[in-house]
Amino acid sequence: MLKILAFSTAALFLVAGAAAAQSVTVLGGGMARECSNAALKGESDRKFEAACTLAIETEILSNRDRAGTYVNRGVLRLRRNEYVAARGDFDRALELKPDLPEAYVNRGAALVGQRRYADGLVDLNRALELGVDEPEKAYFNRALAHEGLDDMKQAYFDYRKALELSPDWEAPKKELARFTVQVR
Repeated sequence: MLKILAFSTAALFLVAGAAAAQSVTVLGGGMARECSNAALKGESDRKFEAACTLAIETEILSNRDRAGTYVNRGVLRLRRNEYVAARGDFDRALELKPDLPEAYVNRGAALVGQRRYADGLVDLNRALELGVDEPEKAYFNRALAHEGLDDMKQAYFDYRKALELSPDWEAPKKELARFTVQVR
């Protein structure tokens, strides 16, 4: 029997605020492109959110680029732990493009941030089913959700999968360091 223990589940609540977000590349110029670049570069400043909002309100965008701009604005909000506002953006993106895996992985992260772990799992699983571009982020967020549901075994395996997919990523390494595996 394999038993997996985490040293401290308190770390989950510290990490949940730093859930892995995934942006969408928006092609073309203008504010939508500025919003996309900011999300891709890890920005969270409200001035970039304003560019996203301006793009949504004034630019002529394809459905994919408009949905991507909602995702990118949501990512900026997610980075500031504004989970409700971020979720609203991901919901709007999915209304426009229901098969956009990045919207699911980010909405899942927002739900995990709100400690709605079971709901987050649904979206994170859907992102993986749809073939999200950076699956390691979905696995990392899914590990957070499993840990929040006290399923340490599945959390451990999802952190390991995230690390396997992105061996240089420090976040899953840090989380895995908290675990002890015992074979019985």
